[in-house]
This record gives sequence, C-alpha cells and structure tokens, in this order.
Amino acid sequence: MAASLNIAIDRSSPVPLYHQVVQGIEAMIRSGALEPGSKLENEIELAAQLNLSRPTMRKAMDELVRAGLLVRKRGVGTQVVASQVRRHLELSSLFDDLSRSGKTPSTKVLAFRHGPAEDEVAETLQLPAGVGVYHFTRLRSVGEKPLAIMENWVRDDVAELTEEGLRQSGMYQILREAGVNFRLANQRIGATVADEYQAGLLEVAPGSALVTMERTAVDDTGRNVETGRHVYRADSYSFEMTLVQR
Repeated sequence: MAASLNIAIDRSSPVPLYHQVVQGIEAMIRSGALEPGSKLENEIELAAQLNLSRPTMRKAMDELVRAGLLVRKRGVGTQVVASQVRRHLELSSLFDDLSRSGKTPSTKVLAFRHGPAEDEVAETLQLPAGVGVYHFTRLRSVGEKPLAIMENWVRDDVAELTEEGLRQSGMYQILREAGVNFRLANQRIGATVADEYQAGLLEVAPGSALVTMERTAVDDTGRNVETGRHVYRADSYSFEMTLVQR
C-alpha cells in the first residue's frame, strides 16, 4: 500500500513550496514515519493531497531522488531508499559507528600484506628505519549490502595484525586494545564515480557516485599510526559536521 504524506504547507512562508515538501518528506524519512522500501503515491495524487501543482511536486521529488532519499523504479513507482549510515566527523571507525547505531557490520579481507612500506606511505607515516607496515584492503558490509572499500596501511611497531582479526573486529578497536591512544587525525572527504572494480564490489552501476575519505591518524605520542583511503556508496553513507563561527 502506498504511503500518504502528512506535511503542513505554509503558503505564507518565504520557503518555496517545493522545498517545504522536500523538508517534510526528509523529516518523515529521518523519523522513521517513512520506512526504507515504502512506496509513495504517484505525483498527481501527492500533489492533490497537498493541494499543490504537479510541477511543484515533481520538482520536490526530483530533488529527493538526486539527494539519494528516494528512487524511481520502473513498474514499481517511487520508493524510499535504504537508510543511510550517518557518520559524525570524529576520530572513530566505520565499524564503531555501525555498531553504535545498532547495525551488524561484516568484513571481507580482500588483500593482506606485511612488509616494507612504499616510499609515499613511509613518508606519510614518517616511519623510522626498519619499521614496516601492514597493508590491507577490506570490504565492509551491513547485512548483505556492501557499503565501503577500505585500504589501509598501519605501522607494524604498534600492534600485530592478522587477517582473521580484521575479519572479526574493527581496525581501531584492535589498535586501541594493543595500547594505541589516538589523539587526532588529518582527514579529507571528497567524491568520485565508481570504476568497474569498485562497482562490482559495491554492487552499484559503473559511474555511480561514491564518497571518498583519506585519513592519517596520530596517537598521543605524536606517531602517525595509520593512513587510509576509503570509498563509500553515496546512496548509503554520509558525513555530518557542526560548523562554528570564528
């Protein structure tokens, strides 16, 4: 059964009517009033429910589709997509964030190597002579849905890492249990489109939008402990941040 919308439209507001619809539907999705997979009425019926014109409703629906909150499926109609993992910008791992939100993460180790670091990595981690790295790539999923491809390099003088350990636990959890006290990280967030390799692993179409993250984490002694490059499905993942005036 298609869901109806319970949205108050204020025609005296300076906020455009279509954007009021966008805000209303987004609030219903965030609150759980519209659950993932919920089917919406067609645009003509929704416009009639809210006493709006069809072009206004279409503009609102187009924006929600572009934002990754709704999806149009041939023969099915418009549906709410699976809820995003919303990650605050703080020094935590994806495994930690998923676990805190009540989800059950799973990890497949795609590659694992222990040995000397490449010059670029050695420079980034500022490795002393004789210190190598663990270099590994993981596919992180929630349920049966792949979410992220994560490539990391960890200096080998802070902890012993194994493939089995990385399958069972988050990398930061392993390092903290080994006595590493993280203090800060330098992080860069960006965007890209999926190549064929990434698309196959993440089960999206080639060219789909991906969120990227590069991070180098520092412990309380000033050592660069790990550096990583991650890509996330943009339809399932977002970062949140709070901005302050200076």
